[in-house]
Amino acid sequence: MKRFDNRTVIVTGGVRGMGGSHARGFVAEGANVVIADVLEQEGRTLADKLGVRAIFSRLDVTSESDWSATVAAAESAFGPVSVLVNNAGIVRFGPIAGTEPAAWRLVIDINLTGTYLGIRAIVPTMRKAGGGAIVNISSAGGMMAYPNTAAYTASKWGVRGLTKTAALELGRDGIRVNSIHPGPVRTPMTAGPDVAAAVAAEARNLAIARVAEPDEITRMVLFVASDEASFSTGSEFIVDGGVLLGPAPQHERARAAVA
Repeated sequence: MKRFDNRTVIVTGGVRGMGGSHARGFVAEGANVVIADVLEQEGRTLADKLGVRAIFSRLDVTSESDWSATVAAAESAFGPVSVLVNNAGIVRFGPIAGTEPAAWRLVIDINLTGTYLGIRAIVPTMRKAGGGAIVNISSAGGMMAYPNTAAYTASKWGVRGLTKTAALELGRDGIRVNSIHPGPVRTPMTAGPDVAAAVAAEARNLAIARVAEPDEITRMVLFVASDEASFSTGSEFIVDGGVLLGPAPQHERARAAVA
């Protein structure tokens, strides 16, 4: 038996980067997966590659009607949903004083309101399934501050608080709700030249001095969504290479201190 045999899973932002990795990981573990994203052509191509246990559903996470349609598509194809991974997210860079309200709202709408709408939409089908797991992708930035990312950081702190409230409200329904907090990860969102340079610079100061690969986050997602984490809810699972530890000492300085 695989961990998700015959379970229905929705992954938002499920086409590229971490989302695509999560979708592939769930299929490999026996799940029936709905790849939910705005990237229609790429999404249908990925679903075709993954075979009969994957479908694509167009989902703008800020749209209530898209959420209703995606849940309906999941139930029609595979049955009630047991797992939701709220993975869709964006980032915009700039100081607070230079951030336009429209950019602020866009980030908050996708990262935070989209997560709220997903939880709201999924509860009835998870109750039909007899319970399930919601995994919200936050960030190391949901545990600390990053400069020049006010909307992103606020949204990820918001996801963390939303996770805890949902966990309290839904626990008696057999629905667990947890957040995952990645550090720097190699994805299309971090591939632009300016962003990639900043991510690489951050990684050089980590205790584990490199950028994570998406499948390293997927392994945590699969654990948190599975029955192996059956007594965990409202919790933060950190996959950050040591971001929250602060800068690692340089080897020469560390050796001198030990000597």
